[in-house]
Amino acid sequence: MKIRPAQIADAASLAALSIEVWISTYLRHGVNAFFAEFVLSEFTAARFEAVLEEGDDMLMVSENSDGIDGYIRLAEKRVAPVDGLSDLEVLTFYVQPRHHGKGIGSALLDVAIEYAREQGRNGIWLTTNSENKPAVDFYLSKGFRQVGVTDFRIGDQAYPNHVLALTIPGQA
Repeated sequence: MKIRPAQIADAASLAALSIEVWISTYLRHGVNAFFAEFVLSEFTAARFEAVLEEGDDMLMVSENSDGIDGYIRLAEKRVAPVDGLSDLEVLTFYVQPRHHGKGIGSALLDVAIEYAREQGRNGIWLTTNSENKPAVDFYLSKGFRQVGVTDFRIGDQAYPNHVLALTIPGQA
């Protein structure tokens, strides 16, 4: 496993990985047009290229001998849905399901925590689907705590999400 900054050339791989993870995580009973349209418009190579060209977000990938198997994206200046949290959000954090349990998520999260520390942040936060027990359990095992609930919205649909926060050790 190699952790490195994402590059423009990774855009298509990041889009494909995102689609795979999102569909396998959230669409357990089949794919309908509503979700297909969301996924295909949200996770595109062009969107990842734009994010990488802007350079505002920290986006790190995990790479094995065949390609990218996970990534984490941190965004600064984000307003948390709960008062008192840092402005540094883990915007997206995906690892291919077949690579779970190999330490990829832990390694990517360690990079994010070190980035937060280097930026002088006292914490990071994220939201995750309330029904995504494996993700919630992973974050809790890494020291995150649930600090609230918010909704993830797709069109007029709302899905409950936990708001989880991590205090960065050694930061004021």
